Amino acid sequence: MSRQPRRSRTTMRAAGVLVLAAALVPAAAYAADPREDLPPGYLPWSEASSNIELLDNDPRAGAFDSDVTGFNGIGFANSDLAFSGDNAIVGSFNGFQVYDLSDPTDPTLRTSFVCPGGQGDPSVYGDLLFISVEETRGRIDCGTQGAPGAVNAERFRGVRIFDISDIDNPVQLPGVQTCRGSHTHTIVSDPDDPANVYIYNSGTSGVRSPLELAGCENVNPNNPAPVTSGNPTQWRIDVIKVPLVAPETAAIVSQPRIFTDPATGAFNGLQNTTPGTLHPSGTPYSPLPNTNTCHDVTAFPARELVAGACQGNGILLDTEDPVNPVRLDAVSDPNFSYWHSASFNNDGTKVIFTDEWGGGTSARCRATDQPEWGADALFDLEGDQMEFASYYKMPAVQTTAENCVAHNSSLVPVPGRDILVQAWYQGGLSVIDFSDTANPVEIAYFDRGPISTPANPNGLNLGGLWSTYWYNGQVYGTEIARGFDTFGLTTSDMLSENELDAAREVQLEEFNAQHQEQIVWTPSFNVAGAYFDQAVRSGELAGATLAKVSKHLEKAEQLDGRGAASKAQLANAIRVLDDSGDQGELKQALKELREHL
Repeated sequence: MSRQPRRSRTTMRAAGVLVLAAALVPAAAYAADPREDLPPGYLPWSEASSNIELLDNDPRAGAFDSDVTGFNGIGFANSDLAFSGDNAIVGSFNGFQVYDLSDPTDPTLRTSFVCPGGQGDPSVYGDLLFISVEETRGRIDCGTQGAPGAVNAERFRGVRIFDISDIDNPVQLPGVQTCRGSHTHTIVSDPDDPANVYIYNSGTSGVRSPLELAGCENVNPNNPAPVTSGNPTQWRIDVIKVPLVAPETAAIVSQPRIFTDPATGAFNGLQNTTPGTLHPSGTPYSPLPNTNTCHDVTAFPARELVAGACQGNGILLDTEDPVNPVRLDAVSDPNFSYWHSASFNNDGTKVIFTDEWGGGTSARCRATDQPEWGADALFDLEGDQMEFASYYKMPAVQTTAENCVAHNSSLVPVPGRDILVQAWYQGGLSVIDFSDTANPVEIAYFDRGPISTPANPNGLNLGGLWSTYWYNGQVYGTEIARGFDTFGLTTSDMLSENELDAAREVQLEEFNAQHQEQIVWTPSFNVAGAYFDQAVRSGELAGATLAKVSKHLEKAEQLDGRGAASKAQLANAIRVLDDSGDQGELKQALKELREHL
């Protein structure tokens, strides 16, 4: 990971920052909102936004486009997203595409690689690209003719591996076949084992015949009776070891049963909700919160932790030994239908889980849907235990023609704050400040009107933002039907120029949302300015102290490059600040800046 800090483009915005004292508006239940009742369309569309702007849209093209949208066009849908250098790798149910980000505000399509099989979620590690494949049509040779029959020796279901050292000409390596395919996967790195990288694979679909892949064993996961015998494919994940010098030899090295009840030894030791059970909405749970695999897991290497969103439970794993993860905690919630994905904050002290109620294909942001359904659940980590803090759901009513529910997100790297940008399918995107987990706040949003054509002009056509990720200064999004989006956050009372510039200073060589590397900001005037703005916004820096600190900071930046003179002004600012609260955070940032100059 490389971080290349920029010098401040302007002097400290001290005078203008005084407007930041306006209080943030807490998240609330649905209220009138410009996103509501947007006219339907497709290409073009109607839209509404606040504090973020759409900079570019690249519609699906060639073999990745289809005249069919909606459910019948799912084989061409865009899925998840990963980044390598100046490239964005856009997953698809039909393969993957590479976009050149050399101009980050105007990406261009660089490479398309047709290789059907869904779900197509990508991850990158150096010159390796990993792709999840779960559908029975997936073939070893990436052919488009499918793989018919209950047993087919040409079928591929698992994790594909590509050598992308020449990203314009990806080379497929053997990959790893798995019993339930790969719905999603996560890179787990081990600082004590630099020769290898590990992949935690989550398969959510049907179990293959042992005649097609030896060792697969199917049982009924909807039987709540304890399962203690045999070697069923359910109630485990796959741990794949990838030797970096010989990735073609990657193989499953363990299949840990992370849901086991330690008292009884039952493999199905967590939630076992049976079909027909009613959700609090009064309708049957869909999908079913039955913990027999994970949907998605997210690694936080700095603390050797993994947060797993595992159908009926959110779990926390210790991955000190990545081959043999140990479950530390598990939580459940009757409001959650399907624990879908997880995100840590940058300190690894908070976890957000999403609930994909309706499976991502249903309207779940209607006026009748409560804010705790199909939402985020925010937890604080107390030691190795997760403590519930609150829910968050995008606060604009969506129509019955829009699939809408919580989906994939990443952090916006503003120092001193926990900020997330999250996709809601046809609910658009939200930028959320969750620094106070009990009171998450929406600070920006973007939304389009419902897709109206061509499949179903009067009903729900599948689309919307699958993933929205911050990468090297911009927010990028994969839109299921409309293509690849680029967004730019803008300044507001809730996000200052210093904060935004400090976030832009974080430059990464690669990015996978489910492999959360901890960010350490290089000291700069933008970083110090971000903490300054936060102290002003909270009211902890005011009056005469504010005037003094503002004056010295402005002079210090004006004298940047003159060594002792700039440091002396920083020392003057440090002297008048307290050690606690937001003043203490600012004081520490100024000390680090002074040492860095």
